Amino acid sequence: MVLFAGYAPAATKTASKSGKHSHHKGKRKASWKKKGQQGINPERATQIQQALIQEKYLTGDPTGSWDARTQAALVKYQGDNGWQTKVVPDSRALIKLGLGPNYSAELLNAPPKTASAGAPSTTASRGVDGTAEKQ
Repeated sequence: MVLFAGYAPAATKTASKSGKHSHHKGKRKASWKKKGQQGINPERATQIQQALIQEKYLTGDPTGSWDARTQAALVKYQGDNGWQTKVVPDSRALIKLGLGPNYSAELLNAPPKTASAGAPSTTASRGVDGTAEKQ
């Protein structure tokens, strides 16, 4: 029988591997975090409240706080439009209120910003005093 340096029986290696994996199960559950938006900032809440006031689903002045009154108004708005009412705000509601993404033609069709072709882009073509050298 020939023995090699560093040789270990298979049973010893698998036992050490299973020991490593057993402690990860508890950590995985402990490190779970909620994903997605957790709250609505005051500026966005004000925009939503203003739109709901304009659509006659909310009365008074916008407060900037995402309160039960604002949520109830948005739930009613979403329900009246035949949309789900469990997740507030719904993206379709925000779009219909005029608060969705801005896809204006001027932003989509704007030419890319580039440096002017006449001006040199490096300092290699300039002289010591910063002026362009004549060739």
